[in-house]
Amino acid sequence: MLNNNRIRLMTKLALYESKEGKEDIHLSKYYKTDYVRYEIIKSIICSTLGYVLILTLVFIYKSEYLIGNAVTLNYKAIGTDVLGIYIMIIAVYGLGTAVLSSVKYDKSRKKLGKYYKLLKRLNKLYNDETPEV
Repeated sequence: MLNNNRIRLMTKLALYESKEGKEDIHLSKYYKTDYVRYEIIKSIICSTLGYVLILTLVFIYKSEYLIGNAVTLNYKAIGTDVLGIYIMIIAVYGLGTAVLSSVKYDKSRKKLGKYYKLLKRLNKLYNDETPEV
């Protein structure tokens, strides 16, 4: 016989698993610190690549000036500025990623807690309906 409560629970669980649950279940494989570190490393690598591309474009754009004044340029000041901006970018992206990925992980754990409660309730419904032999 069909059990409407069980069907509703199974539908809720299937909807969750097919949409946002995929990512939540994937995140559950990590500890929070590991996930945050992984996201920070990805963010630092991507921002470094972006910064290098921007520096390359600036160098190409200013190449005529740089080649013409190569002898008189203050390379120490230029290097200090480039490195200072890089450190600020990495700090901002790193901190922002740490905060956002931590919040994302916490939200994911809350959703998974509700998901597991629904699974337990479904399991209980199955166990209550099966006749003992």
